[in-house]
Amino acid sequence: MIRLIDQTLLPATEQHIDVTTVDVLVESIERLVIRGAPALGAAGALGVALTMIQGADEGWDAARLESEIDRIRDARPTAVNLAWGVNQVRASVPSGIATVLELARKVVADDEAANRQLSQHGADWILAHVEKDKVRVVTHCNTGALATSAWGTAYGIIHELHQRGRLGLVYADETRPLLQGARLTSWELLNDGIEHVVQADSAAASTILRGLVDVAILGADRIAANGDTANKVGSVGLALACQRAGIPFVVAAPSSTIDLAIARGEDIVIEERDEDEVLCFAGVRTVPEGVRGFNPAFDVTPHDLISIVVTERGVAETATDTRPDVIATIAG
Repeated sequence: MIRLIDQTLLPATEQHIDVTTVDVLVESIERLVIRGAPALGAAGALGVALTMIQGADEGWDAARLESEIDRIRDARPTAVNLAWGVNQVRASVPSGIATVLELARKVVADDEAANRQLSQHGADWILAHVEKDKVRVVTHCNTGALATSAWGTAYGIIHELHQRGRLGLVYADETRPLLQGARLTSWELLNDGIEHVVQADSAAASTILRGLVDVAILGADRIAANGDTANKVGSVGLALACQRAGIPFVVAAPSSTIDLAIARGEDIVIEERDEDEVLCFAGVRTVPEGVRGFNPAFDVTPHDLISIVVTERGVAETATDTRPDVIATIAG
């Protein structure tokens, strides 16, 4: 069994879902009960063990088992960590459930360690490049413990700055259309005692250009070999504003998020979700009947708009370092 906190119900209700079948796991991934690239990696690895247990109980043959593992791997196409997590354990399926489960648990443990390490790297770089006693931050979507196995990526850097006594006010974008920033990031910031405000996504560029923040810190769901990054839709707007304002735009993700098989951002498949997510609010349609919706879940930020990409392996200054292998130095 895999126990998930249902993130679709936060912050109003903290409820868990006990996942015992592939159908429920895939539906939970697609419905964003669990989301966030590193968390999806953990779900993918644990999902292989779950598939083996269900297959043994129901007498699946090898072809059915492989097909069900594929369903988990392909449940969300943009976030590379989901497929990565599956692939970390899949080759060990012939060795048995115990071996796969041990490897899956290692994926979970390694993710937390990677998050803490990248947070230290990111905080060190920011404090060396932002000449402020208290660093004011804008962030987009959710990259905390809810999006990872523990601690967080971009949120982890924010938390690290807070622990060092060097964090000022945090501006958390609400993150339309599903409000991951307003519902999830704000919930985590509140629980961690971090001073913050929630703002409309459309306010972020103005907040940056008005000089109200010193750095933008975001996560990534896939990073191409040239340093282009795919993240929650709306991210590229912050990057453009940061370039104009002359402040750092920082992308933080574990090395498993780097996909060296993808040459550039334009090659990343962008997931398009149900149009009702933008046509409706709280189950009520807010758009005239007959109007269609466009709902890309992610956008791509070109590497020359990104000050650094930071993983647990270190920092790559993608905006200024034009070496073709600069991202490879911090990849897994």
